[in-house]
Amino acid sequence: MSESQGTETGTQPLPVVEKPAGPALEQSASAADYDPPPAAQGPGGRGGRFWSVRRVPAGIVALLLLLGAGVFLYDVAAVRAHRPALRLRRALAHQLALRPLDDTWVLAGAAVATVLGLWLIALAVTPGLRDLLTMRRTHADVRAALQRAAAAQVLRDRAMEVSGVRSVRVRMRRRRADVRAVSHFRELDEVRADLDLTLAEAVRGLGLVRPPALSVHVARPGRKG
Repeated sequence: MSESQGTETGTQPLPVVEKPAGPALEQSASAADYDPPPAAQGPGGRGGRFWSVRRVPAGIVALLLLLGAGVFLYDVAAVRAHRPALRLRRALAHQLALRPLDDTWVLAGAAVATVLGLWLIALAVTPGLRDLLTMRRTHADVRAALQRAAAAQVLRDRAMEVSGVRSVRVRMRRRRADVRAVSHFRELDEVRADLDLTLAEAVRGLGLVRPPALSVHVARPGRKG
């Protein structure tokens, strides 16, 4: 069994030599807009998504806050001890007193601070780890997840078991699984119907909290010569 790369997998059981500039693939009549409903969720508890720890952004923010607080604390202590304030703070205060609010550098600094703030807020309110698909919880103290690449590999292997399928490419997203198969014999509608049943069963077998919707496309291989 070949290992999949990323969230999109594709393979062929036997090597096939085809010219790259062949005509377009012949598709079944309803392959372009075919989208059966997602498989129903089986029994079992529901679990939320896994949240990323995000140690690097948290460490950077903590380090910057620590350095800034230390510098300002030293400056306040120096002023209280009747010593001159830091040259950096005096220069910053002087620039802020002279420059108007519509100055280019003031607007640029405000834009950078706004972007950084929005980025930190997005990191705080979003779970991340989009490559993990949450599985149903059958035990209260156990949480499990499935990588999208592994889910795509399972669907590809099950699709290759259907008679008439020569090659399959699966692109697994969080809410949708795009399956593109090439059939070298049998009617395309029959192959697509068998793929619907097989892949719907495979999706149910994944045990996901939110089973992805299936989008199945079946086509003929390009002609040679």
